[in-house]
Amino acid sequence: MFKAAEVKEKVESAFDGLLNELKEKMKSVYHQRSKVDDLAIKRGMPPFVMREIMSVNPFSAIIPKEYGGLGGDVKESIALMSAASYESLALSLTFGINMALFLQPVIKAGQKESKAEVMKRFVEKSNMGGLMITEPDFGSDALSMRTHYKDNGSHYNLKGTKHWAGLTGWADYWLLTGRKDTGDGQLARDIDFFVCDVTQPNQHIVVEEYFENLGLYQIPYGRNKIDVEIPKVQKLEPEQSGVKMMLDLLHRSRMSFPGMAMGFIQRMLDEAIKHCQQRFVGGKSLLKYDQVQQRLAELQSRFTICSAMCVNSSGKAGLQNDLSGIGIEANSVKSIATDMMQAASQTLLQLVGAKGYRLNHIAGRSTVDSRPFQIFEGSNDMLYSQISEGVLKLMRKAKLENLFEFIKDFHLTKKASELVKDLINFKIDLNMPQRKMVELGQVVGRIVCVDQVLELSTKGFDNNLTNSAIEYLRQEITGILSSFKYANSVQVIEDYKSDSNWLNFA
Repeated sequence: MFKAAEVKEKVESAFDGLLNELKEKMKSVYHQRSKVDDLAIKRGMPPFVMREIMSVNPFSAIIPKEYGGLGGDVKESIALMSAASYESLALSLTFGINMALFLQPVIKAGQKESKAEVMKRFVEKSNMGGLMITEPDFGSDALSMRTHYKDNGSHYNLKGTKHWAGLTGWADYWLLTGRKDTGDGQLARDIDFFVCDVTQPNQHIVVEEYFENLGLYQIPYGRNKIDVEIPKVQKLEPEQSGVKMMLDLLHRSRMSFPGMAMGFIQRMLDEAIKHCQQRFVGGKSLLKYDQVQQRLAELQSRFTICSAMCVNSSGKAGLQNDLSGIGIEANSVKSIATDMMQAASQTLLQLVGAKGYRLNHIAGRSTVDSRPFQIFEGSNDMLYSQISEGVLKLMRKAKLENLFEFIKDFHLTKKASELVKDLINFKIDLNMPQRKMVELGQVVGRIVCVDQVLELSTKGFDNNLTNSAIEYLRQEITGILSSFKYANSVQVIEDYKSDSNWLNFA
């Protein structure tokens, strides 16, 4: 036990050194050698920026010690993403893509020979990797992907089209997904993963088009043509099925989203407080206005909630755990963390006013950059609906109709149940329409957050902050439930143009 504690202390000490060095490099490239506000409005990332940042070898933090890394895990990757997102959301997402979407699944399921080569190049040559799942005709419906492969003896021939993969054209490695061609135009139901090394013959991926993405300008996205020959040693080996591995991968990534949200929300909070201290309207600082106080208090609550998420994920999202079955929790964390990111940026933009409505101002840029987080890796509407599906399935199994009766015994919400009992002690329709499923998911997700904030408070986190965060979540739940309980079945009128020109009635 003493040796294990000693090893842990050494790893943490080495990581602290790496993290401090990363912060110094970011200070240099974003504030001394250039200005982040100017860099962020240009497509791509200047070579010197990535060269300086990668010289710290940040990804070594989570690479196992036997491959030359520090051997850290989720806590370290979350801390790295948080530090990066305080300065640049695009840089933090670059970190997240490399660590959560490429390195972690390769570490967990890669074959020994292939994995050793990947880790060596990440440690010694600062290589980068990404993940390709999404196809032009199959976004959220990933299980219907048409990218397919055939077994050609010594290798697999993989063909298809992928798009919206972050780091398009940049990454040295790609984790590619496809389904086995079983003949007669049929594809297997399961999904397989392959490590593609674009520096090797017959593994080059053709970028057919670079997208003019809205926001996150420093990260390239595009459409990729896949026609590669992958050595068999580069196929990942799932413990169960490929679909389960994909769920494990995506849920672990979603549990890591608070890392990207943490530094970002803290930066929004710091910028908002500084602006309100310095800005005077009507002879007094903005801080003296009650509406401003409410906005800042809400922003501070998001900081606290995200802190609780980071602590929770650090304890649960390790590679030793199978996360394929934690959909309710992972979807709650991802959707609410990203909703809070967008809300935080909107708060700063509102407080700053007109000058924030510039792309090279942190308020305007952050509003645009944080918006896609609510869409990629599962649209939040879809994730909220899936939360409800999971909850209703468990309620049917337990023969429950009252929401509180479920919440009080559910492991993710048990501690929070008494604090929200007055809000959720009612029966729900187990066959509700989808629009209500989304709202119910928003409620359940926030109760999960209350539970995590309560857990954070027991660890010594500032009680004033946690109490405010819980009150903020209760207020949000109350507002959502008001809409949830309102009977609304209005439908779109597709042929709306007849008798609807206002000019005819003026």
